[in-house]
Amino acid sequence: MTIKNSIEAKLQSLQPQFLDVVNESHLHNVPKGSESHFRVTVVSDEFDGKMLIARHRMVNKILAAEIAGSIHALVLHTMTREEWFEKSGKKNESPPCLGGSRTT
Repeated sequence: MTIKNSIEAKLQSLQPQFLDVVNESHLHNVPKGSESHFRVTVVSDEFDGKMLIARHRMVNKILAAEIAGSIHALVLHTMTREEWFEKSGKKNESPPCLGGSRTT
C-alpha cells in the first residue's frame, strides 16, 4: 500500500464529504517516486465547531505513524461542509518549494 493510499484510508474515519490527497513530492528535491510531501484537503462534519488548530490536531493524530515515518511535509486544508460550499469547492494550492536549505 502506498503512503497516499494509507492516508486516504485512515482519513475515512472522519467520514469526509470530500477528500483529496495529492502527492506533491515531485515538486521538491527528492528522488523520483518519493512519497514525502502531501497536500490534503478534507471536508468533514467532524470539524463543525472546531478551530483550525483542533482540526489539524485531529488529522495529525490519525496520521501519526506516517508523520513519524516517511512524511516530510503535510499541507492541510480542513473545512466544514459550509466552508467548502462558501469556497465553491475550490482547493487551495501549495506554495512553491524554495529548495529547503538552499534558499538565500
